[in-house]
Amino acid sequence: MPGAWLILPTYNEAVNIEPLVRAVLPELAEASAEHRILIVDDNSPDGTGRIADGLAQEIEAVEVMHRTEKRGLGVAYLAGFRHALDAGADLVLEMDSDFSHSPADVPRLIAAAADADLVLGSRYVPGGGVSDWGLVRRFLSRGGSWYARLILRVNVHDLTGGFKCFRREVLEALDLDAVHAEGYGFQIELTYRAIRRGFRVKEIPIVFRERQAGLSKMTARIAAEAVWKVPALRLRRGV
Repeated sequence: MPGAWLILPTYNEAVNIEPLVRAVLPELAEASAEHRILIVDDNSPDGTGRIADGLAQEIEAVEVMHRTEKRGLGVAYLAGFRHALDAGADLVLEMDSDFSHSPADVPRLIAAAADADLVLGSRYVPGGGVSDWGLVRRFLSRGGSWYARLILRVNVHDLTGGFKCFRREVLEALDLDAVHAEGYGFQIELTYRAIRRGFRVKEIPIVFRERQAGLSKMTARIAAEAVWKVPALRLRRGV
């Protein structure tokens, strides 16, 4: 199906996935007459996959991809991207499945793709921000984006964000098989690869909100990966 596809990776999001789908679906429909939500579940032990299947049975625009094990956010997104491209998607969006990204911002990302190849929902441009974070997390997030921007020498303020809208041409041009990073590193790498290939990247302001239910999937390993991933990207040929 052409149009806009929203990829929602899930692992233990039973409390969030149904209200999120019901909240984001009308926003997606408003922005794109042809649209689809693809839930990519990594065999969640809390029953997220069963809830997703129920939504898919009820709502024609919802589809579920079941994976046999938890292999990480980046790998789940790549599987979703490939499926959407194979199905003919024109735009492919990614967002968190825990309401950290507002469903109301989805139409803004899609509208911005009219004159950009990759749209980033940015916390660190004028009008953007975060809520419910302490000083340490704010410092780490801003510091991580500043570090990546400095090392990679790119003019993007929020390289670690995970609220994006890709034109299909961007994902087709990237070597998805060569992308193996998770979390922050995955988000940095995709944006950097797009910039290196000359695609137009646009940041629009969003407010990121801390999840209200469920447990965060961020770990020290994922955060540390971004630290060494950034200089490795800068030095790697062909990226």
